[in-house]
Amino acid sequence: MQTNFTPAQLADPHVAESEAILRKCVHCGFCTATCPTYVTLGNELDSPRGRIYLIKDMLENGRPADEEVVTHIDRCLSCLACMTTCPSGVNYMHLVDHARIHIENTYKRPLKDRLMRATLAAVLPYPQRLRLALKAARLGRPFAGLMKRVPLLKTFGVMLDLAPRGLAPPSAAAQPGVRPATTERRGRVAILTGCAQPVLKPEINEATIRLLTRLGVEVVVPEGEGCCGALVHHMGREEQALVAARRNVDVWIKAADEGGLDAIVITASGCGTTIKDYGHMLRLDPAYAEKAARVSVLAKDITEYLASLDLSRQEARNVTVAYHSACSMQHGQRITTVPKLLLKNAGFTVRDPAEGHLCCGSAGTYNILQPEISATLKARKVKNIEATKADIIATGNIGCITQIATGTQMPILHTVELLDWAYGGEKPASLQK
Repeated sequence: MQTNFTPAQLADPHVAESEAILRKCVHCGFCTATCPTYVTLGNELDSPRGRIYLIKDMLENGRPADEEVVTHIDRCLSCLACMTTCPSGVNYMHLVDHARIHIENTYKRPLKDRLMRATLAAVLPYPQRLRLALKAARLGRPFAGLMKRVPLLKTFGVMLDLAPRGLAPPSAAAQPGVRPATTERRGRVAILTGCAQPVLKPEINEATIRLLTRLGVEVVVPEGEGCCGALVHHMGREEQALVAARRNVDVWIKAADEGGLDAIVITASGCGTTIKDYGHMLRLDPAYAEKAARVSVLAKDITEYLASLDLSRQEARNVTVAYHSACSMQHGQRITTVPKLLLKNAGFTVRDPAEGHLCCGSAGTYNILQPEISATLKARKVKNIEATKADIIATGNIGCITQIATGTQMPILHTVELLDWAYGGEKPASLQK
């Protein structure tokens, strides 16, 4: 793609990077075939190629974002299926991240949008605040239908529908400290406790710690780590995201320097995609560039790390699993076969749903901010999963678990919960029911 940025514009390293990305695009349109919003809406501007044109025009002319640009960029799930499909290596992720930052800095959203986004940014990354909000949601749930009929409150009504009916108590797995290996030690890792996951489904990290320590891996929950920053990063709140990234980098580097780390284990693939990008996010910060790059190298999805342990093959069990590959897993981190191989070696029969490349519609806060498109994608995903006639759904991302669970009666678990069960742990509570 030909570009016409001025030398003054290219002096900005963010603009220079976006210009280099834009020049790689050859207008081939392969991305349109795998873009969930284009497949759903059929609008060229809701395809990666269309959004690239909008971003190019906005940045090249140095103008503030307008309503049209914001509408179509907001509809992007950041599923990154386009990057898997693109034959030219266009880094759409970094381009759309830049566009979102530009939107946040130059566009004044309507009051209801500002209110909702500020609420999400102030609540979701903080476990204690999220827990309080979900408890309050129990009182507000009877009014969800009424709120959805009031434009200013519609999104809050959607949030009430998504809120879980019950909450597990705070888990000891999230408390800082060292969990020693229960067999001969063969490794040492830190684990990301995260923000929403320990509130919504603490059993994921509990299963991870049980499994790793049984396998001889010491697990560290470092003092001071928190949200990876993905939620605010995808809302264009750059500084808030970088604050989160720097905090975690400091914490993990300290843990690595004090006792050594083989990996920083991550059980939410959406977080993993962002943490693996810390090196890029902080590349211009001389105090953090090297440390952030080191953290990105250490970051591993739990299935990546388990694959390195050469687990023994288990006897076949009469359980069929439909494996849903989260977008952040297959497109963001390019992890596709490892989780399925682990499940197969653990004795499960694994089935791939049709259209596995398409997003379920969760995408961080997308199911809150774009509920109609999200619901359409969820229905399509659930239909394909249920067509497998599997007993269980497995996936590697809390957002997908929360989203898909609201559309089906099939049990849905994190991959590591099934692996913990297969390698000596108790049967997951949701399956015992």
